[in-house]
Amino acid sequence: MRKSGDKKVQILKLVRKSGIVSTGDVSSLGIHHEYLRQLCAEGFLVREDRGRYALRESKATPHHGLALAGKGIPRGVVCLLSALRFHEIGTQAPREVWMAIDRRAARPRVKHPKIRIVRFSGHALAEGWDIHDIEGVPVRIYCPAKTVADCFKYRNKIGLDVALEALREALRGRKCTSDELWRYAGVCRVREVMRPYMVVVMGGW
Repeated sequence: MRKSGDKKVQILKLVRKSGIVSTGDVSSLGIHHEYLRQLCAEGFLVREDRGRYALRESKATPHHGLALAGKGIPRGVVCLLSALRFHEIGTQAPREVWMAIDRRAARPRVKHPKIRIVRFSGHALAEGWDIHDIEGVPVRIYCPAKTVADCFKYRNKIGLDVALEALREALRGRKCTSDELWRYAGVCRVREVMRPYMVVVMGGW
């Protein structure tokens, strides 16, 4: 009985440290995931999604969905509308988490939160993201300049009006510099698309 209690204590310590844990995290400690189910039944943990758990008493932040997505898709990168929201650029309020993954990667089996998958490749996938700690979970999120460039690259998917709003707000709010925008416009191969809009927004740039 004591051995069972010790394992539960180990799990709770891990959850308090990491914010959200997976069955894989627990298995790496040599503990069977059945203890997660028991802790849920006892009211200590809550099952957020398939294989992911958090403390029942924990208070979710406004970016709780990003923490769940980052835990469920650790190699994915928060992008486009969700990245705009995180950086407080524009007025978009997506109901799903937009995540970039490799073109060849298998589709993630995540049911909550709702995920909108976008396939990136090469430098467009690998460059321009930073790791942010959200509720103890390391989450990859594209920086403001890369996000704006992505919005122009995927303008047919999200709308040119969204891309233009992102460009104006990012520059006026000093979320990034024109040099940073130009760099990532090159990475995303949208320099010729963005150039005239940057000229207008910057007044003769």
